[in-house]
Amino acid sequence: MKKPLLVTCILIGFVAIIQSCSKLEPTPPKNEDLLDGPVEGLSYEESRRFLSGDVAFNDEIFTPEKGLGTVFVATSCGSCHAGDGKGHPFTTLTRFGQIDETGNKFLNQGGPQLQNRAILGYIPEQIPFGATFSKFTPPANTGLGFLELVSDADILAMADPDDKDKDGISGIPNYGNLPQYIIPFVNAIQKDGKYIHRFGKKAAAYSLLHQTVNAYNQDIGITSSYDPVDVYTHLTIDPEISTQTVNDVVFYLQTLKAPIQRQQNDLEVENGRVLFDRINCSGCHRPTLITGISNTKAMSNKIFHPYTDLLLHDMGAGLDDGYTEGTAKTYEWRTPPLWGLGLSPNSQGGQYHLLHDGRAKSIEEAITLHGGEAANARNKYIQLSVADKNALIKFLKSL
Repeated sequence: MKKPLLVTCILIGFVAIIQSCSKLEPTPPKNEDLLDGPVEGLSYEESRRFLSGDVAFNDEIFTPEKGLGTVFVATSCGSCHAGDGKGHPFTTLTRFGQIDETGNKFLNQGGPQLQNRAILGYIPEQIPFGATFSKFTPPANTGLGFLELVSDADILAMADPDDKDKDGISGIPNYGNLPQYIIPFVNAIQKDGKYIHRFGKKAAAYSLLHQTVNAYNQDIGITSSYDPVDVYTHLTIDPEISTQTVNDVVFYLQTLKAPIQRQQNDLEVENGRVLFDRINCSGCHRPTLITGISNTKAMSNKIFHPYTDLLLHDMGAGLDDGYTEGTAKTYEWRTPPLWGLGLSPNSQGGQYHLLHDGRAKSIEEAITLHGGEAANARNKYIQLSVADKNALIKFLKSL
């Protein structure tokens, strides 16, 4: 065979092999099927900072040599938020020591968070005698930056502490003190020196910086310039993580994209959306909010659909764990955003672990465990036909 012909045959064969292999490659998931990824419109510098935060959040594994706490809960941020989704019962946190708004009486005994693991030679913490406690399943991270940018005025506008509209739903903010390192938001509204908090099961964290610093310190035992107090010795020590890394992680959380609803044109999904509003699930799970002005242009003045009001609500005796944070009562919980709900099993071992402690193993079970201010909506759901229940559940799974 002549050399040019041989070369041609080899090239054709090589191309055929590549094409055959490409057909065997898995199809990449659609953007709507993922919770992670940046918001659209970030600048080049913002994108680089997002990636830096992504690496610190998802790839950094802490060891004793890297500052891992003597006692701790996890060795990385991503281990509790796989794919930026909800946590699993294996990663559920335990908070203890506070029963009312007067504060936590067990801070000198390890409160407010139980460090249930320890490095070699040390003993994990145990819940002190007499301390009430609650289990908190880690939430999804996606879209948090949008929630941070909702103005205090908009949050207060959704509150109805005296139930003036007589729908059985009140809703109040959780006011708390700010750590020294926190600068209040522009146009923040305070009450008796306390500010509206919005993150966490009880809305006990003011901002994503507050939440991130607490997580490094209480979950991993990592001190920073923001919080240099060691969780084991209670002594001030040198920072074990750079301020730049903490800020990059905060920026990463602030610029994670909002979940994208799937099956939006499905008639059953649309019927479920109508039913969701008709039985007044939307009384707490507000479908639409708007961001204010942000230093990140891509986040400013954006309409988004989280299905939350960021307020505390009385959820009834069945969900009263006898533990609280800030000014919240033991039976009050912040309305969790519903966006991304249908993708929760992806990070929860293939099934649902819903409500604050993961006790509900399906969406329907979560609904029927609602009480207090949600009792009317729960009862209306129970009275729906099977077809309407299926439509409502399908709508929720599309979020």
